[in-house]
Amino acid sequence: MTDVEIISQKISLEHLKDVAKQGFGDMVKAVADIEKGLMAVGGELHADEEAMLLDQGSQQRNLWGFNIYVDQPRESWLEFDSMINLRPSQGNLSRNVEAEEIRKQIIEIVNKLIQ
Repeated sequence: MTDVEIISQKISLEHLKDVAKQGFGDMVKAVADIEKGLMAVGGELHADEEAMLLDQGSQQRNLWGFNIYVDQPRESWLEFDSMINLRPSQGNLSRNVEAEEIRKQIIEIVNKLIQ
């Protein structure tokens, strides 16, 4: 597995594909901080990326896990599925990101950071 990498500046899709090849092949696990507008990628578990972001000062309530399928078209390459998304205290009762507004924020972050 690759090391977790915090992405706060634009990266190329090719770089993300390299991260995928070192891990799951066609998929990268990612965690977005919807307040700071950045994300962490490259961990074996979403919890690995979540832990790094928490160490960097992110707040738990702003962190959401998802997967990026690097070979899929952009309109369908995100999967909002992660154990870290189970948050009854925030009204998220499944592994999916249930709030449309949060999904939109994640999509904006991904589109801003991956060229």
